[in-house]
Amino acid sequence: MLSILFNRVYRHLFVAQLVALVGTGLLTVALGLLAFDLAGRDAGRVLGMALAIKMVAYITVAPIVGAYATRFPRKAFLVLMDLARGGVALCLPFVSEIWQIYVLIFLLQSASAAFTPVFQASIPEILPDDEDYTNALALSRLAYDMESLASPAIAAALLSVVSFTALFAGTALGFLVSALLVTSSGLSIARSGLSGGRGILRRISRGTIMYLKTPRLVGLLAITVSASAAGAMVIVNTVVVVRENFGLSQTEYAITLAAYGFGSMLVAFGLPTLLKRFNDRTILLAASCCLTVLLCSLGVMEWTSTISWRMILIAWFLLGAGYALCVTPAGRLLKRSSHSDNRAELFSAQFALSHACWLIAYPVAGWIGSVFGMAAAFQGLGLLSALGMATAIIIWPRHDVSVLLHDHPELSPDHPHLQDGHRSGEPVHAFVIDDLHTHWPRTH
Repeated sequence: MLSILFNRVYRHLFVAQLVALVGTGLLTVALGLLAFDLAGRDAGRVLGMALAIKMVAYITVAPIVGAYATRFPRKAFLVLMDLARGGVALCLPFVSEIWQIYVLIFLLQSASAAFTPVFQASIPEILPDDEDYTNALALSRLAYDMESLASPAIAAALLSVVSFTALFAGTALGFLVSALLVTSSGLSIARSGLSGGRGILRRISRGTIMYLKTPRLVGLLAITVSASAAGAMVIVNTVVVVRENFGLSQTEYAITLAAYGFGSMLVAFGLPTLLKRFNDRTILLAASCCLTVLLCSLGVMEWTSTISWRMILIAWFLLGAGYALCVTPAGRLLKRSSHSDNRAELFSAQFALSHACWLIAYPVAGWIGSVFGMAAAFQGLGLLSALGMATAIIIWPRHDVSVLLHDHPELSPDHPHLQDGHRSGEPVHAFVIDDLHTHWPRTH
């Protein structure tokens, strides 16, 4: 898996992602403590709203970036977004009102929504081999786990000597280092390979239409509902569970978040091997089932007052593992469902649609927890996870093959596509939704 780090361009981009995510993890810890400092036991509601605003930024900004990414040099664009995120992070220590949190989070996450799809769509071009790309996805998952594991550990150490507001400076430093690494990566400064010449509305909607017409991707979106339910419970309500319910310190709060990241990290190490033995559908459905059972079981334990901090640590570890299994294979499915010339649009659609799931889960986690308590929050999010799992089982075909029988009665016999992509009337190319394939063929 680590052999792909010999690729200089990918190595620099991976380290840039890692450093930026560690900084983002410090932001997550500091933001939770800032919300608790301003709102007390209503911190879950405030944090849920702030994170919902983050999702609004992702949903609205990412498709527009996917439509216009072709107009900007990739390297300069990524560096500019890193610097913008760092600048906003430096403003957060001066927040004194809750509404100020909401405004700054929207600005910071708008820059993240612009950065991430362009970054993700660049990796398959740097590592075109399927096995290399699968390993890159596993390493990317590890980078995200550093946000959940290393960042809380670093935060716990820092919080013993400094105020939580100092963590925001660490966030800004992470984005600055990321910008420097992208600059030195050797990434092509060319614009992304999106096709041009379309109207703005069509460019924005094209990736979403492609996504929603591909059954495996709709199944992936349903699994994301399950993953977001578990993740929202952890991110929104950990500070309330640890600080309010158990009366523990900031350090124990950071340790609890680290348990979630540790579970996710262990899964990322073993995922390439799992993907060689089981298909993506099997792994994602199994992970979704585990998340559903965990959330509902925790609700019962919370309701009967049999839960302890040690149980929470174990449960957060397992939730992290299940979450990683749900989200890590997404890049493989997106690559399989796209061409190089429309991949950035599809990644942008995935970014926006998946975060629409979080837009639902975050306020649900915060509102139910604030109004009805943690037991109801566990159960409500467990039901949301079950809904996602059931939808994926129904929509995602069990036998999900790439080459599908289809024809093109609208094309002339001498059309280049029929010459290149078909032999004796039988398709020999992987089927994806594009300008020549606008509907998924029925399978029997």
